Amino acid sequence: MGQDYYAILTLTRSASDADVKKAYRKLSLKFHPDKNQEPFAPEKFRQIAEAYDVLSDPRKRAVYDQFGEEGLKNGVPSGSGESGAWTEGYTFHGDAQKVFRDFFGGDNPFSEFFDGIDGDLSMGFGGLRGRGRKKKDPPIERDLVLSLEEVFHGCIKKMKISRRVMNEDGHTSSIRDKILTIHVKKGWREGTRITFPEEGDQGPNNIPADIVFIVRDKPHPRFKREGNNLVFTARVLLGKALTGCNVEVPTLDGRLLNIPINDIIMPGYRKVVPCEGMPLSRDPQERGDLLIQFDIEFPKQLTPEKKLMIKQALL
Repeated sequence: MGQDYYAILTLTRSASDADVKKAYRKLSLKFHPDKNQEPFAPEKFRQIAEAYDVLSDPRKRAVYDQFGEEGLKNGVPSGSGESGAWTEGYTFHGDAQKVFRDFFGGDNPFSEFFDGIDGDLSMGFGGLRGRGRKKKDPPIERDLVLSLEEVFHGCIKKMKISRRVMNEDGHTSSIRDKILTIHVKKGWREGTRITFPEEGDQGPNNIPADIVFIVRDKPHPRFKREGNNLVFTARVLLGKALTGCNVEVPTLDGRLLNIPINDIIMPGYRKVVPCEGMPLSRDPQERGDLLIQFDIEFPKQLTPEKKLMIKQALL
C-alpha cells in the first residue's frame, strides 16, 4: 500500500494550500533531527518533507489525488487524467533539509525558532513561556574604502548587495539584488559608520540585520591623514635642510602650494600650514592643517675641500 501523504501531515483531502503549509511548519519543527533525538525522527522528517513536496505542488497533488502514489511515481499513461496532469514519474530528491531551508529561508532557518538562552521552542503567538518575539540578526559590517579626494570633495557611492527576501506567500524566499546609495559627506573620518536599518536577509521569524558600512582610507600616493590633518613628506637635501628651501605641495583640489622653509630642519621637525588639511564633517567650511614632514637626503660622499668648509662653518 502506498504512502498516505495526507495522513503524514495529519490532513484531510479537503485541506487547503494554507493548511498544507501550516501542517508542514508545525511537523517539520517538531521532528527536525537537530532538536528531536528520537531514533525515528530523521525518517519522519524525510517523510514530512516528501509529503509537503507533493501536496504543495498543484500538479503533483492532482495526479496523487486521482492515481495515488503508484500513479504519481510511475507516471500517468498519456491521455489519461485531467488536462494538464503531470505524466512523468515523480521521484523525491531526498533532501529534506533543502525543503526545510526553502520553506523558512536562510542558511540556518531552524535557529530562528529556538530561544538563544535555553533552547525553548518559539512558535509565535507568545511561544512557550511567552517568548515568541522575533529576534533581530546581528549587524553585517562591510568596509567602504574611499580615496582622500572622495572624502575631500564628497561624493555618491552606490553599493550593490544581494539579500534574501520573503515572497508574497510569507513562507518561501528568494535572492534579490538591491542598490544602496551612500552620500559621502566632506571630511568623513576613517571609522565613520553608515547604517542601513534592516536591509539584511529576511525570514519569517527574524528581524533583518542592519547593514553597516565603515569608512576606510584608501592609501594615497602623497598624503596620509591624521584626524582632520594631512601629512605630506618632502625630500630635501641636507644643505637645504640647513640653509632653507621652498617645498611644493600639490593639493587635493588641484592647487600647487609653494611653502618657504626658513627654519633649520631637524629630525622630527614639522612645518604646519594652517587650514590646508581635510574639511571638518561638522562644518566643511573649516579645515584641518597641512603638516609637512621631511626626509633629509644626506650626501653619499664629500671631497676634502667640502669637509673643511663644513668644519669651518659649523665647528
